[in-house]
Amino acid sequence: MRLKMDWILFGTVLAMVSFGLVMVYSASSVALELKRKAALERKEQAAVAAVEAKVDPAAAKTEEEGENSSSGRATWRMPFGFTTRRLMAAVLGLIAARFFWHHYSTGVFTWPWALLGGSLTVVLQFLAYWMDANPAPHLSLVVKQSGAALGGFFLLMYLSQRDYREFRTAQWAFSTLGFVIFLLIVVYFADPKHRWLNVGLSIQPAELAKPALVLFLAWFVTLRRTAINHPATIWPAALALVVLAGAVMIPDVGTAVVLVVTAAVIFFLAGLNWRYSVTAVGVGLLFFAMAIVYEPYRLKRVIQFIDPTYKTLAKIDPNRVLWNHAQKSTRVSNTRDQAVNSTIAVGTGGIFGRGAGGSRQKLLYLPLAHNDYIFAIVAEEFGLLGSSFVLVGFVVILWRGYRLFWAASDDFGRYLAVGISTMLAFQALLNMSVVLDLFPTKGIPLPLISSGGTSMLSSMVLLGLLLSVSQRSTQNA
Repeated sequence: MRLKMDWILFGTVLAMVSFGLVMVYSASSVALELKRKAALERKEQAAVAAVEAKVDPAAAKTEEEGENSSSGRATWRMPFGFTTRRLMAAVLGLIAARFFWHHYSTGVFTWPWALLGGSLTVVLQFLAYWMDANPAPHLSLVVKQSGAALGGFFLLMYLSQRDYREFRTAQWAFSTLGFVIFLLIVVYFADPKHRWLNVGLSIQPAELAKPALVLFLAWFVTLRRTAINHPATIWPAALALVVLAGAVMIPDVGTAVVLVVTAAVIFFLAGLNWRYSVTAVGVGLLFFAMAIVYEPYRLKRVIQFIDPTYKTLAKIDPNRVLWNHAQKSTRVSNTRDQAVNSTIAVGTGGIFGRGAGGSRQKLLYLPLAHNDYIFAIVAEEFGLLGSSFVLVGFVVILWRGYRLFWAASDDFGRYLAVGISTMLAFQALLNMSVVLDLFPTKGIPLPLISSGGTSMLSSMVLLGLLLSVSQRSTQNA
């Protein structure tokens, strides 16, 4: 039976991903070029200094290359001229080619879909080789994001055609959750100051926790829906959530908040008693406060956001214990710089914006303009209209997800859809709130728009599952 595509959701996703690629290029290309020129100037100055000091420039260059290779960002090269990126692109290309050919031969896909899939597979191989050669550094981020978007598109199409009910098993629920927790533990011991696991390609395990948690909660709530308020239901779910959110919270509080809010919505819609809900909120706030106080830079961000002069908090903390602990942060002296520059970008955009590529705040004034603060560049270049386009996109995703809460044919599909749409919409709302200075600075990407390969793949996996539920629902909107 040929499935009916949810073209509203599918079109919205493609439009937002395409717009995100444009914004990643706009927000990063000029800044990367400026950084490249600054690096060349420093290199020339170092060469001149080496000559004046009568040091062999070749030796200095070798030391510099050694430092760069020890940073963990160098591409891991394999035998026979392969790299991890090329090998993964080839494997993904073979899987994608097999997938599109199978669905074309069985009549699920028509020839235009098969042709599009084959073309994207070839493009992905060229991108992998282009990224290793890197002939145009100012295009490096948008090319990487394009590769992640293509890979995400394959995953989205694969999951949309696969019956989501196949994932309604304890094996899938526990294996995905356990694997993500394992990765979080590994990245903590490998590099506790960062969120990435470098295996030739940088992976952010916290992003992978999102589809893992949604799958687990949808399966668990479906299994225990008739006894949702029984202690045998509450304690296992609470334990799993605390372990996952706690492991994520160590490097990334923002993602942990997204996970907890998603879980709260799923359990609330499943009929959880308000007493358990209030208790869960209280415990969550306690852990959230502990995570903030634990890291001086987090505490500094919160203090400078709510009480920069420390007059009000001084009444609660006269000995300035919190203030002294916050000053131990060495990451940044003033956490308000990003918020100030982002609000300047949003304010100067007006209704119609400065035009594509016309942002001034991206010229090294706003750090991470291509990532966490890309919404500020959207507002500056495309104004209120461009910002509204992004906002409406997430409203559509939320609408199509919550519509399935009533339209899906089974409980697993209902909770899967509402969890996915809540997670993506709330993360977008949190990111926009930070950009608009309504929330303390927190590194969390804008789904489908911000630069970040793991974030893109995670979002596309979630949306592929949402499309699978939509295509198999008993009703059509």
